[in-house]
Amino acid sequence: MALELPFINRALDHLLQELPAPSRPAARHTVEAGGKRLRPLLCLLCARLLGADESNGGRERLYRLACTLEMLHAATLMHDDVIDNADLRRGQPAAHTVYGNTEAILAGDALLSTANACVAACGSTKLCDVFARATAETAAGEILELHALRNCNLASEEYLAIIRGKTACLIRAACEMGAIFANASDEQVAAFGTYGEALGMAFQIVDDALDVADAEVIGKPTGGDLREGKLTPPLQLWRASLSPEEREVFNDKFTRGAFTEEEVADTCKKIRAAGIDTQVRAMAQGYLDTAKDAIMSLPKGSDLDVLLEILTYVRDRRK
Repeated sequence: MALELPFINRALDHLLQELPAPSRPAARHTVEAGGKRLRPLLCLLCARLLGADESNGGRERLYRLACTLEMLHAATLMHDDVIDNADLRRGQPAAHTVYGNTEAILAGDALLSTANACVAACGSTKLCDVFARATAETAAGEILELHALRNCNLASEEYLAIIRGKTACLIRAACEMGAIFANASDEQVAAFGTYGEALGMAFQIVDDALDVADAEVIGKPTGGDLREGKLTPPLQLWRASLSPEEREVFNDKFTRGAFTEEEVADTCKKIRAAGIDTQVRAMAQGYLDTAKDAIMSLPKGSDLDVLLEILTYVRDRRK
């Protein structure tokens, strides 16, 4: 997988050069801050698994298409950071803290519009439909999350709808677009879509479990979701385990955002001691099993092996 990163980053760089000049600095600031590049990689793997034609410029077109999902993802991050007033993104100053809110938002819009143009240039209405749906569903997921902030009574179904929109739909789209590029059948596109969505759900659930992990292990502050008022599965299960009196105190502080840093750290420590993070990882395993089942009938080969390895990577993530 690491061998693909230079080619993905080069294609991203070329696409960034196509942005209107005033929007490039803020956009580059976010895109080049890092990231796993999971979405472009999945698009490449799914296309190649089905024997995508990479001759006569096809390889360049495939890399450009794969990077459109990364551009959409970066645009959502830039907008999110403004909405959340976040100071950092991947350990670096968030774009809006350097360039201002307005410029960061407009640069995110430029990323999205350039990605749209790149998808349209492929000449496939199916690709355009998938990209448009992913854009709309991502926005809907973010709105759902905004409405859910500091809601201590958030239902599990509401949480799942949020992460399906904010995380899983883009990963599903990456897989579907790779398959469509390779002229896949509708059944094959659906199989890759199931794989991608289930993988995305598992990825976010594991991410939420990692949020309560020991800060020394994950290399970043613990308890971000508790600070921000996001009732993720670890916090849902912890809240359910409390006595009525303790739950009332938790609800009050969660709703008001009144937890001290010491209380955040102590709560995360207690969640780990109770084994709740392990329970949450078990929730993710069900989605990983769904993802695996969806692609087992597809052509065997090294690309399928990597798609299966990604499931193991998500399951075992420690940071």
